[in-house]
Amino acid sequence: MTGALAILLKDALHPTLMQTLEGTPVLVHAGPFANIAHGCSSILADAVALKLVGPDGIVVTEAGFGADIGAEKFFNIKCRSSGLKPSAMVLVASLRALKMHGGGPPVTPGAPLMKEYQEENPGLLEKGIGNLIKQISNGLKHGVPVVVAINSFSTDTPAELDLVQRLCVQSGAFRVVVCTHWAKGGAGALDLADAVIDATKSASNFRFLYDLQRPLKDKIRTIAQEMYGAADIKCSELVEERLRVYEERGFGGLPICMAKTQLSLTGNPNIKGSPTGFILDINDITLSAGAGFIVPIVGDITMMPGLPIRPSFYDMDIDAETGMIRGLF
Repeated sequence: MTGALAILLKDALHPTLMQTLEGTPVLVHAGPFANIAHGCSSILADAVALKLVGPDGIVVTEAGFGADIGAEKFFNIKCRSSGLKPSAMVLVASLRALKMHGGGPPVTPGAPLMKEYQEENPGLLEKGIGNLIKQISNGLKHGVPVVVAINSFSTDTPAELDLVQRLCVQSGAFRVVVCTHWAKGGAGALDLADAVIDATKSASNFRFLYDLQRPLKDKIRTIAQEMYGAADIKCSELVEERLRVYEERGFGGLPICMAKTQLSLTGNPNIKGSPTGFILDINDITLSAGAGFIVPIVGDITMMPGLPIRPSFYDMDIDAETGMIRGLF
């Protein structure tokens, strides 16, 4: 893997400056998904963007793969490291996803969507909206205004959109905006941009979810209870022993980076909606000392994406004399 790793590191400190089809600058400098890592773009990319936009500009940065994991890690890991305080949170949702959380049939990649996701079904939608309301609550617990962006589809109906908007506002959302950028480009997201500008002008009292000096197990429990809705956590004997060792060796003050499925608030990807009162099983735990966080592993989540029988890294390398990269294509 040495050659492939050298390729990654060769330009790793330099964010890639790209642009949207409409010319908006985009800095691409991201880490792994938030289900197994922090899921945020780099502090360096954000710092460059903030410098480019100036004191009155707004930088939108991603913290993705489920707000209960991506946003939580952005707030409690990345913001601690950067010292930056977010002015607002944009929470993206779709009516189709909410219907799935309401008990809709499974969605299989490559297969046609079932009629439940393409026809008006306010009952199914209302059953699943609890998941979105929970994510709004999670943002508000960190003291920032939450703007909900509904990523609309042509099959969404006015009655369904009105239902989501009404219930989200009742649950404390700063504003709920229907977005049609998939059809109209930037013009379809102008209302969202206006809502974000207004939200950043409102009062933001950003705060962390937990104090770093609390015991590691208490920090894990706080995330499970406050972000996911768990009643408590259950740690295996291996986890209990490692927690003790980590604290004895001076790592007790690190933040927590939960490894958990993005498909559910629980550790079971098949449990949808917004369940409460469950026990969150912590089966394993690792220390990422260089990155600076502790990684509890929830359920059966896979920490390494699947690879083919012969991974491409066997053929990747850098020419020592010319510095040219070979084997990527």
